[in-house]
Amino acid sequence: MAAYSAVAGLGAAFGLVVGGLVADLVSWRAGFFVNAPIGVVMMVLAVRFLPETARRRGRFDVAGALLATLGSTALVLGIVNAADHGWTAPATLLPLGAGAAMPALFVGVERRAAQPIVPMRLSASRERGGAYVTRMLYMGAMIGFFFFTAQFVQSVYRWTPSQAGLAFLPMTLVNFVFAVRVPRLLERFGRPRVLTTGVVLTTLGMAWLSRLGLHTPYLTGVALPMVLIGAGQGLTLAPLTSSGVDGVAAEDAGAGSGLVNTVHQIGSALALSILTAVAATVSTGHEAADIAARSGAALTGSAVLLALAVTAVLILIVPRATREAALKERTL
Repeated sequence: MAAYSAVAGLGAAFGLVVGGLVADLVSWRAGFFVNAPIGVVMMVLAVRFLPETARRRGRFDVAGALLATLGSTALVLGIVNAADHGWTAPATLLPLGAGAAMPALFVGVERRAAQPIVPMRLSASRERGGAYVTRMLYMGAMIGFFFFTAQFVQSVYRWTPSQAGLAFLPMTLVNFVFAVRVPRLLERFGRPRVLTTGVVLTTLGMAWLSRLGLHTPYLTGVALPMVLIGAGQGLTLAPLTSSGVDGVAAEDAGAGSGLVNTVHQIGSALALSILTAVAATVSTGHEAADIAARSGAALTGSAVLLALAVTAVLILIVPRATREAALKERTL
């Protein structure tokens, strides 16, 4: 899990550097085509190196897949429309209403489905449920960090896309250093302490970064907060992923790991739409000042999401994980 998290964090930040270079040398549109050859290579490597699992007959949960996809899409659409039309406009209320109703329908369908896309027993564990909630909040905050910080350094500092990608190196390098040390830290301090420390450090770094202004210097206003954010993410992702799949039965392994990635993506999409709507409410009448103020407002929203993530960890994950660790020690 630590290796997975380290590579994931490094890849996300490395993608910013590569994307910046591609945007500078070719076009920002070319960045979307970079994924195609990577996908082809992944498919070839998967066929060659991944062992084939035992096959079994089954049925597609089409209704569940449609409700999950349409529900999350409707929520994002409603939030995005709120920035343009207001919260009381039909273009906002209709998709928000649909997005709120579909999850309830989804739960009903999944309970009756012979082979549900998301077995309801996955959320029976308090720790796993807490990990899903925390991951949605955490990754939502982080997508806001990447999106608005990149806009800030390009619009306020007038940096090129390549320079903007390199601006994230303090976060990238620290993230990798901490992520590769997580196994030893988990062995010494246990999952609850490492996870809590990681989310708290990320929250502190995001709160510091949210003070962005038109005259904020890079070193003290951006780079140093990134050090805290990088350390926090390096400590958070591995234990958070472990909590999300801990205790899952072998027959539910695919659904369990898939749900971890699903809440990751849904949290990012929902949070970015919310943070964008928050940023759109800020206006100063000057382009660079607008970007600075909007970035600060959005990153304040990210800090709030992280504070909620800390609360979820302390209430849902830490008590259960602590009790299970104590039980294992008594058994040994």
